[in-house]
Amino acid sequence: MSILLQIVVADFLLGFAGDDSPRAVFSSIVGRPRHIGVMVGLGQKEAYVGDEAWHRRAVHVAIQIVLSLFANGRTTGIVLDSGDTVSNTVPIYEGHALPLAITLLNLAGRDLTEDNGYHMKETLAYVALDFEQEIEKAKNCSESVEKSNELPDGQVINVGAKRFRCPEVLFQPSLAGMDVTGIHENAYNTIMRCDVDVRKDLFANIVLSGGSTMFPGIAERMSKEIAALAPSNTKNKVIAPLERKYITWIGGSVLASLSTFRKMWIVKAEYDEIGPSIVNRMCF
Repeated sequence: MSILLQIVVADFLLGFAGDDSPRAVFSSIVGRPRHIGVMVGLGQKEAYVGDEAWHRRAVHVAIQIVLSLFANGRTTGIVLDSGDTVSNTVPIYEGHALPLAITLLNLAGRDLTEDNGYHMKETLAYVALDFEQEIEKAKNCSESVEKSNELPDGQVINVGAKRFRCPEVLFQPSLAGMDVTGIHENAYNTIMRCDVDVRKDLFANIVLSGGSTMFPGIAERMSKEIAALAPSNTKNKVIAPLERKYITWIGGSVLASLSTFRKMWIVKAEYDEIGPSIVNRMCF
């Protein structure tokens, strides 16, 4: 039985190969001793993991964003993965990432929460298809965008335009005082860095993953913005799986459950014989 562990900035995801979703999700909290111990003779046993971990049978390290594409039954496309602190856009062709075209954007979920002072984004926020039109709609009829929310203390508040202003920062970072490109421009620039022959396939397979892509309306807005940037005869398709918050882990579950995956394991004897270079050779 293969165990899958995904480590991201905010969470650890744990489960078994073949599972539809992680069995355990818990916060990425690192504990450190307050005081240095004075006992001697502990050796490696003082480490939290313990010596027993070194006797595991085999291990495989996978590129997380490639797994997101596998989970959608694709081997070619681009993946926009937006989590807690960064948004990565990675082009993948026939199962292999194209490293020279990868772009990283220091804009993600934490920026939306901090810069808006708003902690209800997961339940109330949505992406407007047309931001300016939605602003006018909110001005003329605020009730049409308002939604109530009950706080932990029982107080009920109404939230209006902030519902769509919050995630708009992903497309217009200047709203949060950031001098960077939006996620749509990042995706477009990534595709244009790739060879002309593969761009059509990349435009047709844009996959969203990560918790910060869970906003309703984000796929439609992304498609609209990409269409405005791309050549007029270019068709684009944005795929936003319902389970995209955990899509990377699910991709790993699919990969590890394949019969051919046995050939991809790195066993301890091989690692001892060859060294760390075997990880690059077998996994990347």
